[in-house]
Amino acid sequence: MSDISSDLITKAAQGDMKAFEEIYKATSGFVYNVALRITNNRDDADEVTQDVFMKVHRNLKNFGFRSSFRTWVYRIAANTAINHSKKAARHDDHLVEYDPAIHDAPTAGTADRVVERQDAEHLLAALLAVLDPDQRACIVLREIQGLDYRAIAETLNININTVRSRLKRAREKLMVFGRKG
Repeated sequence: MSDISSDLITKAAQGDMKAFEEIYKATSGFVYNVALRITNNRDDADEVTQDVFMKVHRNLKNFGFRSSFRTWVYRIAANTAINHSKKAARHDDHLVEYDPAIHDAPTAGTADRVVERQDAEHLLAALLAVLDPDQRACIVLREIQGLDYRAIAETLNININTVRSRLKRAREKLMVFGRKG
């Protein structure tokens, strides 16, 4: 996600829809990827992405530049995806299901690379499905998005020790799952 200028944020906060559209274009792919990795389902990720941008639009006037815009959007995306996953788990009486359509349409390349990529996507989806939404969010933000522990703590608005323990438990679950598979 590229940096968003404070001028653009201010314009969007004042109701400039063209400015908000620019923010959307610059951040929507990132938000969708975070949502997809946390929810582990394309339809849910689409829904979460819509919810995130409704929240961003509604709350942009309250963005006080106390954190980076990137951190603020991470926080909204991760928390919205976590809450969506928890709600779905309660509603369906199970954790998020693996979505077989999680891989993107094949791009140019050899058939072997396409198959390898699809296999990797299936494996990643299966691994993420083993984790609860809180653990999944920490793993996604750390291992896929590359955030450090402090940034994860800020994003999820939790203590850094909570980040450490969630990552530890998530890694332990993944190791157990890896031994079974």
